[in-house]
Amino acid sequence: MKDDCTAPRPAGMLPIPAPFVVSVVIPNYNYGEFVGSAINSALALDWPRVEVIVVDDGSTDDSRTVIARYADRVVTIHQENAGQAAACAAGFARARGEVVIFLDSDDLLDRSVARRIAEVWRPGVSKVQFQMKTIDQFGADLGTVFPQFSSCPTPGEIKRWVLTTSAYPTPPGSGNAYSRELLEQVFPLDGLSRIADSYFLAAAPFFGDVLTVPRPLVSYRVHGRNDGAFSSLDVDRFSREVSRGMQRFAYAQRMAAQAGFHLPDAARERSLAMLTYRIASFHLVPEKHPMPRDSRLAILRDALRAARSPQGVSLQARFALLAWSALVMSTPASVARSLIHWRFAPTSRPRVVQRLLSGLRIVR
Repeated sequence: MKDDCTAPRPAGMLPIPAPFVVSVVIPNYNYGEFVGSAINSALALDWPRVEVIVVDDGSTDDSRTVIARYADRVVTIHQENAGQAAACAAGFARARGEVVIFLDSDDLLDRSVARRIAEVWRPGVSKVQFQMKTIDQFGADLGTVFPQFSSCPTPGEIKRWVLTTSAYPTPPGSGNAYSRELLEQVFPLDGLSRIADSYFLAAAPFFGDVLTVPRPLVSYRVHGRNDGAFSSLDVDRFSREVSRGMQRFAYAQRMAAQAGFHLPDAARERSLAMLTYRIASFHLVPEKHPMPRDSRLAILRDALRAARSPQGVSLQARFALLAWSALVMSTPASVARSLIHWRFAPTSRPRVVQRLLSGLRIVR
């Protein structure tokens, strides 16, 4: 696979002059044991013009003591606890870069990430996304990389997938570098979610080209307290994720309309990412499932439609998820619970399952 899968720059279109300013905004809440490492990784970027902005969102641990050690090298903002989205907004208000990375305070940037971005950046780009490798709380490599691309998606494919399934292969927050132009369309945030990723990832395909660098340029720390990583099976999280997905889809529809596109209601049911959370929520916490009219038949019907809909997932992976969906909905509760755990916490999978998935090229 090539190091990037971006479309060639149109004739006469020049790259943005380098070195442009890269702003790294680090929102932090009670991650005192990690935030220093995140700041160090941002300060170590191999790029001549980097600004680092750390927003402490009302931490009650030793975060502010750690952050104070960097007072002469970063911009520091202290605010009352208001959530990640508010912290990102405060950081962006101070940022001056043409390119902005929102680095979660438990993650780490590869020192080459800014140069990799510069190699592909051009006018009309809304974001550059890259892969993330997983590490444990001590920084040891866990051996997995995500998202996994069956083929490297082009900007046109991503836009087409979003308009038909509301989904495209994307990493969460730290795995993306956003254009100032996109963020100026998104801010101020409308308050639907305290998680900033929901806004940026949903809006990016409608306001420019999403470019992909299939190379792990961020370390994503799995330690049991982060919002996106599953190290154990917290069943209540699934209903929250479904609610968040529904809010994100409604927001995406508004952003699509603002940019002159139509995102149909049916696209939400064709998203494989949304479907897996929906199945887990329906099966494990039916009393909290945020889709009260949902049913097994409706879920299996939508699973079949999703498996037939290209969205940046290989054909074998799509049908593996279809098989997983059918098994979860038809097996005893204890078996279904294990299947759900293996789906969302890869490190919990038995070796034989992991080898099977690797052999079928469903995961790498």
